[in-house]
Amino acid sequence: MSGRKWLVAGSSIAATLAIVMAWAAFAPVPISANHEQPFIIPEGTWARRMSGDHVDILPQQIRLTLGINNVLFLKNQDKVPQTFGPALLMPGQSFRQPFEVASEYQFACSAHASGQMTVIVDPFPATPWGRLRWRILELAGSFGNKTHEPSA
Repeated sequence: MSGRKWLVAGSSIAATLAIVMAWAAFAPVPISANHEQPFIIPEGTWARRMSGDHVDILPQQIRLTLGINNVLFLKNQDKVPQTFGPALLMPGQSFRQPFEVASEYQFACSAHASGQMTVIVDPFPATPWGRLRWRILELAGSFGNKTHEPSA
């Protein structure tokens, strides 16, 4: 391939990348109707932990965004009660924790081997750079974690 063809190909890639970055910065952020980020504690979690299994069914760190997904929703499908912060979730019970202030929160959580979970609540991405940063964090998080969405 000649130098001119490499230049054209590189320019095309750079232009495409610039268009994608501009879209990510200026396109409106999707806003969920219920603002909930669901997490499920599956059946058998406590039994697995008691048998010595290192169970991390919830991420050590959950990232929420004000105005987008600022309500943490937990559902206990295990056969034993689970604690999350001050709440005791009985089997089959759900718990909603809304967040109204951007900050970092620490909670006791019996579903974690460490017994702790961090919830980071980011401010709503109002500026183009904020939206770009938010989209990059969302993309990076989708590659590194399980989905934690309820199945069905």
